[in-house]
Amino acid sequence: MTRSDGHQRDVNTAAGPIGWPEGFTAAACLTFDMDAEAAVLSTDISSVDRMSPMSHQSYGPLVGVPRILDMLERHGLKATFFVPGYTAHRYPATVRSVAEAGHEVAHHSYFHENTAGMDARTEADMLDLGIKALQEVAGVTPVGYRAPMWELNYHTPRLLEDRGFLYDSSLMDADHPYRLAVDERPQAGSIVQVPVSWGLDDWEQYAFLPGLIGSGVIESPAKALEMWTWELEAMHRLGACFVLTCHPFLSGRPSRAEALERLIERMKELPGLWITTVAEVARHTASLDLVPRTCPQPRIPEQAYWVPRRP
Repeated sequence: MTRSDGHQRDVNTAAGPIGWPEGFTAAACLTFDMDAEAAVLSTDISSVDRMSPMSHQSYGPLVGVPRILDMLERHGLKATFFVPGYTAHRYPATVRSVAEAGHEVAHHSYFHENTAGMDARTEADMLDLGIKALQEVAGVTPVGYRAPMWELNYHTPRLLEDRGFLYDSSLMDADHPYRLAVDERPQAGSIVQVPVSWGLDDWEQYAFLPGLIGSGVIESPAKALEMWTWELEAMHRLGACFVLTCHPFLSGRPSRAEALERLIERMKELPGLWITTVAEVARHTASLDLVPRTCPQPRIPEQAYWVPRRP
């Protein structure tokens, strides 16, 4: 990849720290993936006939989201809600309530499709369906995207840039936001990347539906709170961007919501921590003079293969 001064740079260079707005030394984003039924139906469409699993998922928009919105209002905070288009069509009043409360509504596919290996034309159609749904239901044209299961394809950044997206929040190769080149060409365009991690996802702590999702181990909210607090404090010391990913059908449950509120209280105690939406972090990052970097696809060398000879 070529730098702006014409010299080559190592494509594997890590994303470094960035400067934050005046008065802030680190950032934190509370994000909520409003998957509702789509997360299960895209795994096993026959679950549409199973009333209990569907009720488990509908808890999110019916109970979890209102509880979370009340919590955010109490603390005077704005968050980012990543919403599949199907959720917007099935629960329009809930999605509108998020937008009307001043939170960011971002794109999270149409039907929570697993996009791993999806061809570019199919993925483009899915993106367009999701955009249209959020425009129709919430009057919002999203500027941010998060792939279902965080499964970006190498062609996805280009699709996002072509549609005017400001940022993606699906990759895991950094502690700090950065400009992501949409491909490996020297003069490729870029979008902002606001990185995530599995350790900051409530799915790994709480998600379980017999025969459908999860390991069967449902963790204590105390464990999740401890993990997330350690990571929050460490990233604060690094001047990094802490991005928590929660699902209203999981973290909207009473004891888990209480744990989340304790984490928010700890956030507010940390000096210089900017608690804001992913879009605001991305806008700030985009305003900086950062050299775009890639997340290069590995090239498998021929010598990596060893074929045993026949006897």
